[in-house]
Amino acid sequence: MNEVHNTECAVAATGDVIAPKWTALIVHDLSEGPRRFTELEHACPGISPRTLSERLHMLEAQGIVGRHSYPESPPRVEYELTDKGRALLPIIREMRKFGHAWLVPEPSARSRKAAARR
Repeated sequence: MNEVHNTECAVAATGDVIAPKWTALIVHDLSEGPRRFTELEHACPGISPRTLSERLHMLEAQGIVGRHSYPESPPRVEYELTDKGRALLPIIREMRKFGHAWLVPEPSARSRKAAARR
């Protein structure tokens, strides 16, 4: 067992990538396909534009998210997961399973039907 979790610890290194607040939610949202900044902002109520921008830049620098700019008027920018980012999805799925098993109950069938109508 590692007595110290240093830069050679894979768990610590992965935690450094996905642990900052909002990061796992952004990766989860991008798992459904490319998203624009405002779509990500609306999917994460409470995130400030500055924080979202910082997280996207960090994920882009890590090679987890790709940023695509389209020369249109008005300009359009989309973010999507790279292969490296998609490799994080099993971790995100396990986080979701853990959350439903231990922290947040699964929505009932009635709640799912009501949500689908909204």
